[in-house]
Amino acid sequence: MSNFKQRWNITSNWHVFVILVVFAITGSTSAIIAKPILAFFGIAKDNVSNWIYYPLYIFLIFPVYQILLVTFGFIFGQFKFFWEFEKKMLRSIKLGFIANYFEK
Repeated sequence: MSNFKQRWNITSNWHVFVILVVFAITGSTSAIIAKPILAFFGIAKDNVSNWIYYPLYIFLIFPVYQILLVTFGFIFGQFKFFWEFEKKMLRSIKLGFIANYFEK
């Protein structure tokens, strides 16, 4: 726990626990939500090759995850932490202009 606290600049074990719970819920929920979104567009395992379905599924999970991470962070009272985390992640994959857009 002390590694997380030092790395994330957090002092409380409770905050580390809440943050880890948010990460877990967000990952599971984004994987669950991506399937109905693909189905809405008529993309299902039954009618599309696995070579097309799974890359689209993984590609869709990424933006869903980003939105849910900040949303669940807000719900659990950790919006500031997750907003900063989100901006850092977007900048690291060269999509920092998205975070900059919301800063204005």
